[in-house]
Amino acid sequence: MMHMDPQSPSLAPPDSPDSRYSTLDVTNRIDTMDPVSVSFEVAQIYERLYRHEFPSELLRVFADIGRLYRGEFPGYHSCETDYHDIQHILEVTLAMTRLMDGCVQAGSAQVMNERLFRLGTVSALFHDIGYLRRLDDNEKKHGAEYTRTHVGRGADFMSWYLPEVGLEDLADPAARIVHFTGYEVPVSNIQIEPQYRMVGNLLGSADILAQMADRYYLEKCHDRLYPEFVLGGIARQVDDQGQEKVVFASPADLIFKTPGFFTGAHKRLEQDLGGAYRYADGHFKGENLYYSVARRNIDYARTIAAMQDISLLRRKLPDSGLPEAA
Repeated sequence: MMHMDPQSPSLAPPDSPDSRYSTLDVTNRIDTMDPVSVSFEVAQIYERLYRHEFPSELLRVFADIGRLYRGEFPGYHSCETDYHDIQHILEVTLAMTRLMDGCVQAGSAQVMNERLFRLGTVSALFHDIGYLRRLDDNEKKHGAEYTRTHVGRGADFMSWYLPEVGLEDLADPAARIVHFTGYEVPVSNIQIEPQYRMVGNLLGSADILAQMADRYYLEKCHDRLYPEFVLGGIARQVDDQGQEKVVFASPADLIFKTPGFFTGAHKRLEQDLGGAYRYADGHFKGENLYYSVARRNIDYARTIAAMQDISLLRRKLPDSGLPEAA
């Protein structure tokens, strides 16, 4: 199995700058802006593993995710965070499904059973739903302001939503599993049964791999993630003594520090999340495509950081279509 090497250098840039590929997954087959396309791929994997029709409840969840992020779901604003957008959600869900598939191939369909597959799917789809604001929200002006608390908010959302769509048996474990994607609660402190911990490890791994394997990952960090960090109080933080600490001074500084972030992410993948990312090897029949593309992105970030030259980030992101933050 392939192992992540956080120190593997390269001068080769990431793959094609053609913006026509900006919404396609790592296989260049699936439009990760389209819930229908992703749900079709997820359904194919599910039906191959469990030999029966994809549950109608999950089809409704995919439809509702589209409605939520477009602003068509009652009581909610549309997505305002153009890094943590519908594409990120669907990329993570697709990666999660592939990791679960690899997990079955490495063990059995009894270990990663049908219920756990459903649990992993809905947890992935809603793992960042806490960034969305309610229409009656008078506390915040932009979804990114919930950066520090979005995971807990997402858990609260699933606790009431999943019973509404006939998935009440998943509500409690999903509300706990979502914490494997965040830093509000250390992974080792999450109180959860062993079979659910496995799903949580897969989900946390999918969240890291999917975003870092996005072919526009570095551009998205520069253009989209940094503004979210500013609004969310991540770029500059105040310590207990009231002193301001600059974590990321600029979008370029965020890119320069991305290799260091990868080192921490690598440790989280291997230790905190139990190396679950390796299950993608089985799905892809040997080559972990998520790792391969993520490595190219990080290698290129090392080149940019070593030269301190942000102009090497030459590709232009397509318009996100979201309104500018106030």
